[in-house]
Amino acid sequence: MQALQASGSLAAPPRLGLASAAMTDYAPPARPVTALIRASHPEPTVAVTAFALILAGVARNDAGTVLTVGLAVLFGQLVIGWSNDRLDVGRDAAAGRADKPLATGDLSPGLVDGALAVAAAGALVCSFALGWRAGAASVWVVGWGVAYNLGLKATVASWVPYALAFGALPAVATLALDAPRWPPLWVIGAGALLGVAANLTNALPDLVDDAHTGVRGLPHRLGARRSLLLAAALLCAVTALVVFGPMGAPRPVSWCALVAVPTVVLIGLRSALRAPASRVSFIGILAITTVNLVLLVATAGGLR
Repeated sequence: MQALQASGSLAAPPRLGLASAAMTDYAPPARPVTALIRASHPEPTVAVTAFALILAGVARNDAGTVLTVGLAVLFGQLVIGWSNDRLDVGRDAAAGRADKPLATGDLSPGLVDGALAVAAAGALVCSFALGWRAGAASVWVVGWGVAYNLGLKATVASWVPYALAFGALPAVATLALDAPRWPPLWVIGAGALLGVAANLTNALPDLVDDAHTGVRGLPHRLGARRSLLLAAALLCAVTALVVFGPMGAPRPVSWCALVAVPTVVLIGLRSALRAPASRVSFIGILAITTVNLVLLVATAGGLR
């Protein structure tokens, strides 16, 4: 906001002092809570938590267990998000990442360390409140996320933590039941494929910055175009597993999805290939994941 002042008459030119000019370019520091939210990678954190809540409901857990699953996964995702920015603060600063509060100084490392400790404690308490089996599965998911942050993301095996974590996420829901059981293999496979697709697309906006700081995971080695094409194929394979995995003939809604999802993928792929660094790919994964979750419900759950 600029303050313009007239002196003496309407014809007089406005006077803009040095203080006012400085105010024009001044950006107030982010509040700690806002900065913490930004550093938590809020989009994937919310998406994965919602994914887990729906899985827990589809598996027919009671309301209290569904809520506990959601909290366990939320705390775990916060651990993954905050540890990612905490470990990468040097890289982010070197790359001039204005969207990283730790790198810009809007967030202190000590505050992040404290938040990490609270989130880790919350994840452990909520996870093992579901029983030791579901608790172990939940810790497995978080552990692979942290392993990715610790260095696997810079290797050709960057997809492995995503596959193992997303593949195990449905098990948190089914192992939390009064009669614990593993989810069907096709559900685990669909989760794993979805995870690899997420790895391929989530890295796209950061390919250039990562290359300058020595990070060369699978998406960096494949390049933006091939990563998008492979992710599109994996998303279609996820839908095929959800349609044909459950016992019995696919329902009409499943056949519609089997046609609709590849169509949406092709349309989204056209836009994404034009601007690989945009958020189109991430939004597309969310949309197709939502369709597949609807299919899980429509086909009697698949987790029951």
